[in-house]
Amino acid sequence: MADDLVLDTAIRNWVLVPLSVVMVLIGVLRYFVSKLIRSSQNPDTKAIKEGQAVIRARNLRSAAHLIPSKSFRSRRIYFTNEENGLLYVPKEEAQKAQAQMFQDPNMAMDMMKKNLSMIIPQTLTFAWVNFFFSGFVAAKIPFPLTPRFRAMLQNGIDLSTVDVSYVSSRSWYFLNLFGLRGFFSLILGEENATDDAQRMMQMSGGGFGFDPSKSLGAEKDSLDIIQHEWALPKMEHRAQDVLKNLAKKL
Repeated sequence: MADDLVLDTAIRNWVLVPLSVVMVLIGVLRYFVSKLIRSSQNPDTKAIKEGQAVIRARNLRSAAHLIPSKSFRSRRIYFTNEENGLLYVPKEEAQKAQAQMFQDPNMAMDMMKKNLSMIIPQTLTFAWVNFFFSGFVAAKIPFPLTPRFRAMLQNGIDLSTVDVSYVSSRSWYFLNLFGLRGFFSLILGEENATDDAQRMMQMSGGGFGFDPSKSLGAEKDSLDIIQHEWALPKMEHRAQDVLKNLAKKL
């Protein structure tokens, strides 16, 4: 049956192409709607300073082998000192920052707007696809696949005799939903509001984004446990080994 299955061109014209076009148009529309309903907030100088401190600490860890041990220790103390270190956050302030994060009405309202801008269009689109295009075999992948892909590519088709490479209309909807991220990044920019997979992860994780106390604490622990080794004293031996290896090859 799989060898004799021929897809009608009308399915391409009235199912495959309309689904793809509608998904792209909905994504672009959601992007502009999200920009319109997004509330303008003044940047928090404290959060910016904390983010810059985390970046500087990461740069110190990545380039620690390029500076002497004394210089590294002085910089590490500057970041991790428990009196006035940039990365040290007292427990009281950390708990207070988390409480303010959850009590901020503007942040909760923005999260609700973002979630609604994702849930409502996708719910209506899925209902439209499920009502008008359910049961169609919309496309065929031009390479063989293992049977494990059947549940992903043939959603809505209960025929085990159909080859795995055929894609149902409902599965085509989900492939467009999660596979158009690169296309939207190309036409709308990297910071676009159409990344559904990332939004779903944010919703499952609480959705409140960046937690400065956790980031500062994690970076402080990483700096505390790093074993410093200056690369310059061993540079001559390394250069000698490299030259010996080159001489052997020649």
